[in-house]
Amino acid sequence: MSQRYTRSEVGRILGVEPSRLRYWERLRLVRPRSRWGERFYSFGDLAASRTLQRLTERRVPALRVRRAVTLMEQQFGESPLLLQELRFVEQGRDLLVISPGAARPFSPLKQQWVFPFDAATFPAKLHSMTGPTPEELFQTALDCETRPETLPRAVENYRQVLERAPDWVDAHINLGVALYQLGNAEEARAEFFAAVQLDPLNGISRYNLGCVLEEQGEFDEAIDHLRRAARAMPAHADVHFNLALAYEKRGKRSMAREQWLLYLRNAPNGQWVEEARSHLRQCSENRKISAPIPFPHKHNSRA
Repeated sequence: MSQRYTRSEVGRILGVEPSRLRYWERLRLVRPRSRWGERFYSFGDLAASRTLQRLTERRVPALRVRRAVTLMEQQFGESPLLLQELRFVEQGRDLLVISPGAARPFSPLKQQWVFPFDAATFPAKLHSMTGPTPEELFQTALDCETRPETLPRAVENYRQVLERAPDWVDAHINLGVALYQLGNAEEARAEFFAAVQLDPLNGISRYNLGCVLEEQGEFDEAIDHLRRAARAMPAHADVHFNLALAYEKRGKRSMAREQWLLYLRNAPNGQWVEEARSHLRQCSENRKISAPIPFPHKHNSRA
């Protein structure tokens, strides 16, 4: 069997935050397998993550990479293209792609091959005279999320992203998580609600909104959003954990029991296994209810 790595192992190997790995997964630039409530990366996934890490360090936004790959797939009818088999060259705001065996780079944006001397004609990075793009601001915000002291800067950058791209769901989710971490639950709730309005099928935004509502005592609304999140992400163990807590707080023990069992099935070695088992064993109606698991980023909040 080939070597498999957990998300945390990949993060340690590359020095990449889990939130950023989740963001790359949501863009489907990296496609780890899901099992037992964990994501398992192949060596190819690890190589793809390393490619993204290098591009990010050169200030190439991951969303631009996603657009380039999508255009390549549409142009050549090959899907999905494996990121670890591609090479990328920046040419101004265009991202050229060199596929395996190709003698020349291809411009997905212009949908044409580029002669080798064309790529050398331009500097590796041309700076915009009109200020950073939303994608560049998003990457800056991700960088600021790595330390508590720079979280306010992350919030500021995400707000600038949304001024330029108000329909960017991931920016709303990430801004909500950053605000929540700063103790601004009400503002976080508004951002998660905005993300839900933009994409009602997004499981991460439903989950995050449900967690905040649960914390604020609005259990019926929390249950509604968490149930929708569970339908969108049935293998996401933490969704079942928090839904079980919400059911307990509404006195719906049998429904809670079903969710505890789903949590244990999806995360048999998870962080909260003993607590889930404890809830299953307890029969007292007056037992203390635990706080919910902190919701994930992306889900760069931080899935």
